Amino acid sequence: MAKITAALVKELRDKTSAGMMDCKKALTEADGNIEAAIDWLRKKGIAKATKKSGRVASEGLVAFSTNGTTGALVEVNSETDFVARNDEFQAAVREIAALAVNANGDVVALANANTKAGPSVSEFLTGLIAKIGENMSLRRTEAVSVNDGVVAAYMHGATSDGLGSIGVLVGLESTGDKDALNALGKKIAMHIAATSPLALSVDDLDPAVVERERTVLSDQARASGKPENIVEKMVEGRIRKFYEESVLLNQVFVMDGERTVGKVIEDEAKSLGTDIKMTAFSRMGIGEGIEKKEEDFAAEVAAMSGS
Repeated sequence: MAKITAALVKELRDKTSAGMMDCKKALTEADGNIEAAIDWLRKKGIAKATKKSGRVASEGLVAFSTNGTTGALVEVNSETDFVARNDEFQAAVREIAALAVNANGDVVALANANTKAGPSVSEFLTGLIAKIGENMSLRRTEAVSVNDGVVAAYMHGATSDGLGSIGVLVGLESTGDKDALNALGKKIAMHIAATSPLALSVDDLDPAVVERERTVLSDQARASGKPENIVEKMVEGRIRKFYEESVLLNQVFVMDGERTVGKVIEDEAKSLGTDIKMTAFSRMGIGEGIEKKEEDFAAEVAAMSGS
């Protein structure tokens, strides 16, 4: 058995762009022979897949899966929205979402979870990349759970059941009627999809975000030339407005335009004759924060014709 050195692994990685562990396994299978290891990677679809790994995957699908008291969201990216409409890709994302319910928001654990066919999620996606011909990636997963109550879900821009462009989970802790709780949770989830709040409550807001907002508002108020005591009142008023716009429970419910979300929950609790506490929410939009590469095909054609 040939010794698989780090230098040998690096050489194979440089030639194929495959991952280090895949290269080490290929070299082990090929008894240290580089060319045989390359063939092994190609047969597994790994070499072909990794050549596409540098391409930006900012499209794809968000998916959710729930089991009553636990729900999970996943984002699986592809290069084009054309692939997002592919039946095989959709089936893969749906299976990954189902596995995510037990991953507790841990994307590494989800990537290592076994699919129905046997391979891990990561290996399964690698095979799908080789088959479909586009880069794909499991980008993230989030979970929401309650002890007693429901985790309601909503998908905006749904392309299929549980799949779409913006997924939302809402956790409601309560002993109340589950159907009524689920209906309330779905309405709140639709509100969240539309408003994208920063936090559930004022206490949940990142202090750094609040401080930055307060600094900006203070500078704006002082620029008006008002006395410091007036500036302080102006800032406090604007901070309250910031909370109304950014904090879910303080936001005006988009479905009636009058009550806050907190008041909507309070009124529903009275109707059901029991307490309802919203414990958490999660909102996930496809491609959020990914810098998309802008292709200038006209410039490319001009450059080619001039060469």
